[in-house]
Amino acid sequence: MKLLVSLCLWLAACCYPAIARAESPAAMISGYRAQHGEGRVVLDATLTRIAHEQAAAMAAKDRLDHDVLGPFNSRVRPSGAGRAAENIAYGYDSFPKTLDQWINSSGHRRNLLLHNASRVGVASVKSSTGRTYWAMVIAGDYERPKPSKGSKQATVTKRKPRAVESCRLKILSMCL
Repeated sequence: MKLLVSLCLWLAACCYPAIARAESPAAMISGYRAQHGEGRVVLDATLTRIAHEQAAAMAAKDRLDHDVLGPFNSRVRPSGAGRAAENIAYGYDSFPKTLDQWINSSGHRRNLLLHNASRVGVASVKSSTGRTYWAMVIAGDYERPKPSKGSKQATVTKRKPRAVESCRLKILSMCL
């Protein structure tokens, strides 16, 4: 019985790509990144909020524009990321179609493959004219949280002491 269920699921995924693509946007982006040697990303609430604000502003003005809410750098600053990029689109009724469009565009593809990215936020909002606006923010190089003054957990990196070598002759780092 288990074999039959597995076979049915495999056939459904092969014959009906829409079923196979019922993944989350973060999983789909991670899959694409993995195919190109980059690490996976996870959904991040702050980046999702930033993406949603961008998509909503574009939908409200019915205009595709990276700067509709102001410069990207100032909008993404609250995320605490060291590096970030944004993709926007409109007119696609599903994320898989939007992702395909971004993959087929060199600039958008470069953003999807942002090196050291670890988090992503994706959102879509429909305008009053029925057009769907999409925004994705991908980011990485997050700083490690600094211990507070009262914290007893200080991060100290200790080096192991080097072993003292007693050599009569050393050739190419070999002791003889």
